Amino acid sequence: MNEIKLSKRLKAVADYVDNGARLADIGSDHAYLPTYLMQKAVINFAVAGEVVKGPFEIAKNHVSEAYLSDRIQVRLANGLGAIENTDKIDTIVIAGMGGILISEILEAGKEKLSHVKRLILQPNNHEESLRQWLVNHQFVIKNEEILLEAGKFYEIIVAEPLSKLMTEPSAKPSVSLSADSMASASRIELSLNDLTFGPFLSKEKSIIFQQKWQKELNTLNKIIARLPEEQVEKRQEVLNQIARIEEVLR
Repeated sequence: MNEIKLSKRLKAVADYVDNGARLADIGSDHAYLPTYLMQKAVINFAVAGEVVKGPFEIAKNHVSEAYLSDRIQVRLANGLGAIENTDKIDTIVIAGMGGILISEILEAGKEKLSHVKRLILQPNNHEESLRQWLVNHQFVIKNEEILLEAGKFYEIIVAEPLSKLMTEPSAKPSVSLSADSMASASRIELSLNDLTFGPFLSKEKSIIFQQKWQKELNTLNKIIARLPEEQVEKRQEVLNQIARIEEVLR
């Protein structure tokens, strides 16, 4: 099988997987991510979990064609049910789903997270709900990235359990992060703005971040222009959203 070529989105996700990781890719689809990481000799072992029979069969075929069936286990299972204790998984990727669904998957399988060192999550929406779940379950956001691919904005959230960070005081933060970003993201409690815009993303304010929120601002301005004056509560809600976005873009 030829070397896997990942989409820009999945390549960005792959870049957060540490060398020597034992990976679970939940909702793996065609198992492209674990196959790519194994071909690059980044990971030692992987589970590719898929809940739908069709993609599960395709993933199995792809892994077999790459002669990696001994090192990538493709399993038909719901969420973290694909992970077994003997797998000794330390890194979990869940990418390409809604933030609420990712939160539900983590919640339903949270007993599988006790030995996990890193979560690499790529929600397609409702990022604030996912960040809130992480905060509620003692995960610290260590890094974030926003990218644009095929006209869609994608956010990547990298989180690690607070317990791991407490036992590794010498662990070095990413050198690209400012002191303010680290101070913001290393707290368990996040402000409403941090939950919505991301503790790292809102500090870095990249061009793509600005494009995403300017687009959202344009949408909200169109909504407020159409809302009748008598819908006082709804208008105030939208105006509050507009004010928050304008503030973060300043």
